[in-house]
Amino acid sequence: MSPLLLFSFVLAYFLLLLGVAFYTSRNATNESFFIGNRNSNWLLVAFGMIGTSLSGVTFVSVPGTVGNIGPNGFNGFAYFQVIIGYIFGYVVIAQVLIPLYYKLNLTSIYHYLDQRFGTESYKTGALFFIISRTFGATARLYLVINVLQIFILDQMGVPFVFTTALILLMILLYTFKGGVKTIVYTDTLQTSFMLIGLIICLFFILNNLHLSLSDALTMMEDKGFTRIFDTNPQNKSFFLKNIIGGAVIAIAMTGLDQEMMQKNISVRTVGDSQKNIYTFTVILVVVNLLFLVLGGMLYIYLLNKGAIYDGKQFLLDGKNVIGDDLFPTIALFHLPSAISIIFIIALISALFPSADGALTALTSSFCIDILGIQRNKEMNEEKQKKTRIAVHLSFALIFLVCIIFFKWLNEKSIINIILDLAGYTYGPLLGLFFFGILTKRTLRQGYGVTVICLIAPAICYVLGKNAATWFNGYQIGFEMLLINGLLTFAGLYLFSRRPA
Repeated sequence: MSPLLLFSFVLAYFLLLLGVAFYTSRNATNESFFIGNRNSNWLLVAFGMIGTSLSGVTFVSVPGTVGNIGPNGFNGFAYFQVIIGYIFGYVVIAQVLIPLYYKLNLTSIYHYLDQRFGTESYKTGALFFIISRTFGATARLYLVINVLQIFILDQMGVPFVFTTALILLMILLYTFKGGVKTIVYTDTLQTSFMLIGLIICLFFILNNLHLSLSDALTMMEDKGFTRIFDTNPQNKSFFLKNIIGGAVIAIAMTGLDQEMMQKNISVRTVGDSQKNIYTFTVILVVVNLLFLVLGGMLYIYLLNKGAIYDGKQFLLDGKNVIGDDLFPTIALFHLPSAISIIFIIALISALFPSADGALTALTSSFCIDILGIQRNKEMNEEKQKKTRIAVHLSFALIFLVCIIFFKWLNEKSIINIILDLAGYTYGPLLGLFFFGILTKRTLRQGYGVTVICLIAPAICYVLGKNAATWFNGYQIGFEMLLINGLLTFAGLYLFSRRPA
C-alpha cells in the first residue's frame, strides 16, 4: 500500500482528535487542565485508562514476546504472570491509595509527601515521578514513532527527527488547553479504535488460516507458545518473581504515578474512583490476554506463510521477524490493504494516549509540585496559564531529545527497557509513600531523603549487574522495584525518629 495513503489516515485521525479537543476544551480553566474540575465520568476514565496503560508497547511488543527465546524455549505467555500480579496491585490502589488521596483532597498526589514529611520529601517524590514518567513515556512514544518511520515515512524520505517533531506538535495542539478535561474523552475514543483494531486483526488471521479459536490455541500449545508459568527460581521469569513484581509495578506505575492518578482523582467520588480501578483491571487483564493470543497467532501465521525457525530466529524472506518487528511486518506487508489501514489507525490510537496524558501530567506536576503556582498568591489565573503553557512546550522539547536517544539505542524489545527503568526510578517513590502509610515516624530535616532516594537505585544497579555471580546464578527480574523500595524504606527508617 502507498505510504502516502497510509500517512493520510494518520493526519485524518489527528484532525478528528483536534475536533474533539476543540469541543471539550471550551471554557477550560487551569483546574480543568489539572484535574478536569473533578467532574469526569468514572466509566469514561476507566475505559480511557486502558489506552494509557497499554500504549504502543503492548500493541507492538507484547505479541512479539510470545516467540522470543527464554531459558526454557519460547517465552510464550510468560508475560501473563506479570498481569496476574497487576490484579493484586490494583486492589491495593483501590483500597489504600484512592481513599487516602480523596481524604486529603489532593490535586497532585505528591502533596501527600508534603503533608506527611515536609518539602524535601515532597520535591524529591515529584522529581522522581518526573524522571520516571519522562523516560517511560518517551520509550513508549519511540516504539510507535519508529514503526511509522520504518514502515511508512522512510519510504517517503522523511527524517526521523521531523517525524517525531510533527507527532509531538500534534499532541501539543490538542492538549495544551483542555488538559485532563480533554484527555478523558480523547483517550476513550482512542482506546475504542485500538481495541477494535486488535479484535479485527485477530479474527482476520483466524479466518485466513481457517481456524477456530480453540483450534488455534491447540496449535499454539503444540508449538510451545502458550506456556505461562516458569518454575525455575533462578530465572528472571520465575512465576513468583513476576507476580510479586507485577503487583509492585502496578502500585508504583499506576497508584504512585501522577498521570494515572490525575485521571482517577478527576472523578466525583472515592466510590466512583474505586469502581473505575476495578473496571479498568478486568478490561486490562482480558485485553492483555488477547494480545498474547494474537502474538501466538502471528507466529503461527508466519510459519504457515513459509517462515523458517532455526532455533534462534524466525526468518521470513531472509529477514528476522521477531519481537517488536513481528506485528508491523505482517500487518503492513503480508495482510490486505484494509487490515494495514486498521493496523495503522489502531497503532496511532495506542500512541497518543501514552503521550498526551504523560505530557499533561508532567506539566501539572512541574507547575504544582516544583514551581508551586497554585500556592503563589502573586500568580493570577492568566499568569498561571502562561507558566503552564511554557512548561508544556518545554516538556515537548525534552520528549524530542529523549526519543532521539532511544532511536540511537536501537533496542528491539522496548517493553523490557520500560520495566527495567521502572525498577530503578519508581522504587524511591514506593519507599517514600509506604514509609508514610505504614509508620508514624517523622523524618529528620536536611537533604537525607534525597540522598537515600539516590543511593537505593545505585545499590540496585550494582545488585542487578552482579546478582548471578554473587548468588549462585540467581537473576533479579521485576522484583528489582520491590528491592529498591525496601532499600529506600530501610534508609528512611534510619533517617527518621519517633513522633514527639
